[in-house]
Amino acid sequence: MLTGIPLLLVIALSIVLIVVLTSRFKAHPFLALIIACFFVGIASGMPLDLMIGSIQSGFGSLMQYIGIIVIFGSVIGVFLEKSGGAMRIAQQIISLTGKGKTIPALSIIGAVVSVPVYCDSGFILLSGLADKLGKLGKVNKASLSLALASGLYTSHTLIPPTPGPIAAAGNIGASAYLGTIIITGICFSIPILIVTQWLSKKLGKNIKTEDVLDDAETQEPRELPSFAKAITPVVLPILLIAVGTVFRFLEIENAIIEFISNPMVAIFIGALSAMFWLKPKGNKAAGNWFVEAIKISGPILIITGAGGAFGGVLKATPLQDFIAQWLAEGTGDLMVIVSIFVISAILKSAQGSSTSAMVITSSLLASIIPTLGWENPLQFAFAVMAIGGGAMTVSHFNDSYFWVVSQFSGMSAKDTSRGYTLLTGVQGLLVLGLCLLGWLVFFISIGDG
Repeated sequence: MLTGIPLLLVIALSIVLIVVLTSRFKAHPFLALIIACFFVGIASGMPLDLMIGSIQSGFGSLMQYIGIIVIFGSVIGVFLEKSGGAMRIAQQIISLTGKGKTIPALSIIGAVVSVPVYCDSGFILLSGLADKLGKLGKVNKASLSLALASGLYTSHTLIPPTPGPIAAAGNIGASAYLGTIIITGICFSIPILIVTQWLSKKLGKNIKTEDVLDDAETQEPRELPSFAKAITPVVLPILLIAVGTVFRFLEIENAIIEFISNPMVAIFIGALSAMFWLKPKGNKAAGNWFVEAIKISGPILIITGAGGAFGGVLKATPLQDFIAQWLAEGTGDLMVIVSIFVISAILKSAQGSSTSAMVITSSLLASIIPTLGWENPLQFAFAVMAIGGGAMTVSHFNDSYFWVVSQFSGMSAKDTSRGYTLLTGVQGLLVLGLCLLGWLVFFISIGDG
């Protein structure tokens, strides 16, 4: 079997193959990833039975962890969207911040709503707010739209239980540290939102927008659920996971807390609360909402599973031994963080999907995790943040979310590129900077790294 530089070339070619298939030939990421699995296995000289077993075990082991989480995360998102719960959360945040601070309000709304709701549907759902506030004449509508888009995008790539961060954590073996990853994602999001709020105001100042029909508003139910009912499915799983993290940090053993703080159980409880508090009138409608959630989660699951298969094949190669030697020769953890950010950014920019970029990059990282000697949960959290930051960089014409922002904000494609694409580049670089700063503080300055 190949090793050393020839093996790295094969892996590099596999990434190029994924990019070409998805961007040039518009192949589905699942198909591209499976083709890449066979390419790496055959080109590296891997025994055929080992290659097949690695594909199957890689796919299955990741599904074992992430499958139920993604499905019930989708249930929370759909019930929030269909019931008007997401709009209720938005209205409450605006009432707390005041109309004079609409840009920060919409940025925060986006960050909160995008934890359970995909950023595409979140922007469609909430774009009516930006339109309504923009028509009041106090704030440029383009600035409001950019603030909303960047807020949604931040938590979409950094804060579980959105699929990308969940998949990245599962791929690199950090499922036990999900609470730490959530807290880290929230901490990273705060300075990023502050910067993007200011930048949204500056960039949107000279961008003109066209009127867009308020489809998002007309689709809202006449009676919105209470704020308490709307926020419970969002906050409850996060609180349960956080409690488990605190108990583990304090080395307190409690079987019940350990059970309910398990990410699968916590998000299942959140989904049950959504189905109870936000249910529509009639069992048939509730069933339709649940079916829609299953349909949404399907594509995410198969892409994620294929990423696990790709990671399984990489783990079966001698890559780990070569990387261990490479690290021993002086390449430190900071270079690993920079490398995975760059790989994720290249994949994002080339094929458009943030989730696919995170899945593929974390699959690559999974194969070298054993050589790094990481033990601190923060090391894994910073790695997930670096992958997510790369997956932000940048959103442009090949990203479906780019077109959602353009069409529902009334900005032209050119202006969306000048505003939103630039914002995503700044967001990604900020994440990388925070990762490197955090690593220097926690693992170099204090001598833990």
